[in-house]
Amino acid sequence: MHNDYQIAAQVSWVSILVNLLLFVGKLLAGVLAHSGAMVSDAVHSLSDILSTIVVMIGVRAAAKAPDKEHPYGHERMECVSAIVLSIMLACTGLAIGYAGVKAILSAQERAPLIPGVPALMAAIVSILVKEAMYRYTKHYANVIQSEALAADAWHHRSDALSSIGALVGIAGARMGFPVLDPLASVVICIFIVKAAFDIFLGAMHKMVDHSCGEETEQAIRSQVLSHSGVERIDLLRTREFGNRIYIELEIAVKGALPLTDAHAIAQSVHDDVEASFPQVKHIMIHVNPA
Repeated sequence: MHNDYQIAAQVSWVSILVNLLLFVGKLLAGVLAHSGAMVSDAVHSLSDILSTIVVMIGVRAAAKAPDKEHPYGHERMECVSAIVLSIMLACTGLAIGYAGVKAILSAQERAPLIPGVPALMAAIVSILVKEAMYRYTKHYANVIQSEALAADAWHHRSDALSSIGALVGIAGARMGFPVLDPLASVVICIFIVKAAFDIFLGAMHKMVDHSCGEETEQAIRSQVLSHSGVERIDLLRTREFGNRIYIELEIAVKGALPLTDAHAIAQSVHDDVEASFPQVKHIMIHVNPA
């Protein structure tokens, strides 16, 4: 777990640095080029910095060793972190959408400003950088099975999508359709809120005692039954606890076996399952006579 935190911290610091540079660049481009869509996109990048800090706090809390008050560990703190992140993301999206709608409604009262070329270039750079950051963060989220880091990866992807919306809006405004620039902010809002909803559902899924899925359970069954001495499986229950899995298993062995031999079979199954499935934190095995 300590190594997992180091990986998450490294990815998070890279994310913070990249988002800080993008925020400054997009904000300057948006202001100088008179693009509301690019300013909205800059605000989204700023929210990415805040969300990454939330992720770092969550991953650090999840890495804490079990204690008297939390004997099963703190892994669910990652899920809490992801839920907080999803709420922040949704609020950001709604604020951007509100600003876009307000700009559209007030467009008739004043002559719209045509976005300049810097805003267009900033959108293109943002799309490329944020998609690269999505792939980078998602890769390490899969490596350490981190729900919070996966949520942060999708935050990068939503930023890339919002930059595409900004690019379309800015290009359309420069082609003679100025309303497309604030309209792009509304589209960005939809993308961001959708990403927030998906992150929230994923985190809530892991907050409850949900099984780890049929595919994983079948792989565990096959691994257990491959052991010499295991006659059958009487019970297999799994539950996700944050990004870890707990297993309750009942196996049947020949009833005439001495207790020490039956225990040795159970211990062998225990060690093999935990070694073969790194996400398994603990497996409790009960032995029945066949």
